[in-house]
Amino acid sequence: MSIDPIEHPAHPGPIAKFADSLRSDTVGGFLLIGAAVLALVWINSPFGDIYESMRSFRIGPESLHLNLSLETWAADGLLAVFFFVVGNELKQEFVHGELRNPRRAMLPIVAAICGMVVPAAVYAAINFTSPETLGGWGIPMATDIAFALAILAVIGRGLPPALRTFLLTLAIVDDLGAVIVIAVFYTADINFVALGIAIVGLAIFGYLQRGRGLAAKLNSSPIPNWLVYLPLAIAIWVLMHESGVHATIAGVAMGLLMRTNKHEGEHHDPSHGMEQLLRPWSAGLALPIFAFFSAGVVFDGFGEVITDTAALGIIAGLVGGKVIGIVGGSWLTTKLTRAELNPSLKWIDLIGMSQLAGIGFTVSLLIAELSFVGAEHHLAHAKTGVLIASLIAALLSIFILGSRSRHYRRLAAEGQGPTAPSDANQGS
Repeated sequence: MSIDPIEHPAHPGPIAKFADSLRSDTVGGFLLIGAAVLALVWINSPFGDIYESMRSFRIGPESLHLNLSLETWAADGLLAVFFFVVGNELKQEFVHGELRNPRRAMLPIVAAICGMVVPAAVYAAINFTSPETLGGWGIPMATDIAFALAILAVIGRGLPPALRTFLLTLAIVDDLGAVIVIAVFYTADINFVALGIAIVGLAIFGYLQRGRGLAAKLNSSPIPNWLVYLPLAIAIWVLMHESGVHATIAGVAMGLLMRTNKHEGEHHDPSHGMEQLLRPWSAGLALPIFAFFSAGVVFDGFGEVITDTAALGIIAGLVGGKVIGIVGGSWLTTKLTRAELNPSLKWIDLIGMSQLAGIGFTVSLLIAELSFVGAEHHLAHAKTGVLIASLIAALLSIFILGSRSRHYRRLAAEGQGPTAPSDANQGS
């Protein structure tokens, strides 16, 4: 797969400047958070019915089982573009960046697993004597990677870049774990035929990325290779969706299969070319629309919520369980194995980042819907619990990481501390 190099003229026009600004996580973060706030205000206003009607409007071919609501198209379709960019960035880190060192790559992976197990255990402990709510144990396992990265981008100026890499790896593993949990425990049927064909499609995608043999002929042919890759990517997404596995996994998988090394005659590797192309679309279109349609949660106030063990388990799991699981699991791993924390990070940085991981939001809301089918009473409380927990986790992370950001900026001004870009990330 070869993408023509993106030219940067000496005097770029307004569209080029806007696209470049969207490659900054900070700008994309503000757009995403703004869209989420707009949705929350709108759904809880007297005009909430208009928002709900728009969100539930269905479009798409029924014959392909794709007559979906706009909310589903945003969560399964547009979000797959974001997950492709994230998977692609993670691949770059594994091949060329921070995660090349197995001793450091192990830590966020173990942290992610512990950050799923402990919140689920906290929820189960609180709901152990309540069989009707015990099934919601999967709700506090999730981390909303889009919101977590957006908040880190907004508050993370001066923080060591290794912190973002840690969060990125942790959140990807967390999301994969959540998808497995949904598939095994919350999905009645998996279409293994569709899943198998999707895997075959991914194998073809990976083979073409090698750029040799048949793939080399494709890349050197006069036919634009997007005519091959785009239909293949769409087919993989449709098949993954049809299989019953969350369709965004198709985006992650294709991102992780991208080639990050240049071949002879190439101006740049396909991974960086696709990142340059897709990151503005991801940050400027996919994520804000996703946030707008997903963040519309009706807030019913505290009321009965504080007495419902489902809501209490969710809040305790996301706010406390995530920190205990991630930080505790990481600390034990460094003591029991050769894994190590990046020298540029301190444990207080990890505590602040683990609070970001407590923003469950979209995936938690999805698992809540699957957990309390037909139990509207508990479902409403569970959704409110997710909203409260995510807000508390976000505020705590802003407080901790905001103070750490000021600390690192002060060290940088004094010529000390880790070298960090002015933004949380400007693209890999």
